[in-house]
Amino acid sequence: MIKISENEFKLFSKYILEICGIALDTGKEYLIETRLNSVLDENKCKSYNELYTKAKVDRTKSIEKKIIDAISTNETYFFRDNLPFNLLQYKILPDLIDARTKQNKGRYPFPIRIWSAACSTGQEIYSIAMTIKDMRIDPKKYDIRLLGTDISDAAIAQSSYAKYNKFEVARGLTQEKLSQYFIRDGDSWRIKDELRAMAVFKKINLMQPVAGVGKFDIIFCRNVMIYFTTHDRRKLYQKLASILEPDGYLLIGSTESLINDTDLFEPKRYLKTVFYQIKNK
Repeated sequence: MIKISENEFKLFSKYILEICGIALDTGKEYLIETRLNSVLDENKCKSYNELYTKAKVDRTKSIEKKIIDAISTNETYFFRDNLPFNLLQYKILPDLIDARTKQNKGRYPFPIRIWSAACSTGQEIYSIAMTIKDMRIDPKKYDIRLLGTDISDAAIAQSSYAKYNKFEVARGLTQEKLSQYFIRDGDSWRIKDELRAMAVFKKINLMQPVAGVGKFDIIFCRNVMIYFTTHDRRKLYQKLASILEPDGYLLIGSTESLINDTDLFEPKRYLKTVFYQIKNK
């Protein structure tokens, strides 16, 4: 494995921050070395300086896309942390449906929009879809629309294709859910069409303007902010507040906090879980 020099790390960490907003502090040299080693080999580069130069002059942006795919690949699995999905099932969706039913004076159907803002390879958005299916919500009454977005082309492709290997389905899924919502495909498993049809996937860089996505009732933005600078986190929370319905719900990672980044949201508790809503002015 080719080692990255101090100057190369400074150059690459700045470049990665520019193209995808991920901040790599000193001490993360190993992350670049392990994740970009295959990109170096594929492009026949003998140093990170050479890879950087090739990426900058590549008009097709294919090298840049591969760098983003490699660096942005994050830990994910079905029903990760579990509590947010219980919160969705037993608190958020029932309360939201009650509120929307009153607002629409019993006129059906009305839309409920849910966004997984960094969906990676799709496990989160399909966990949301399975939770909704388990609730047996009547589709004639509630037009539930799911959007999954990520900066990685490879992640979006896998999310859309909805095919997972044995290792991936073994993480977080019960045998009951595997039988109910997946079909066998050789040595892998695929999400059933009825579940796959609930979600739309789109490539979005959260550091760039988020235009044309509309408003959302629920936003999952979990385990994302830890990769951004304080400045970028504050900008992103402003974006999320601007596209969240006034009575909507924001869910972040269990180890994340808004305390030092924004005062636009207020925390609320249900059982052992915290969610956020836009603060009343």
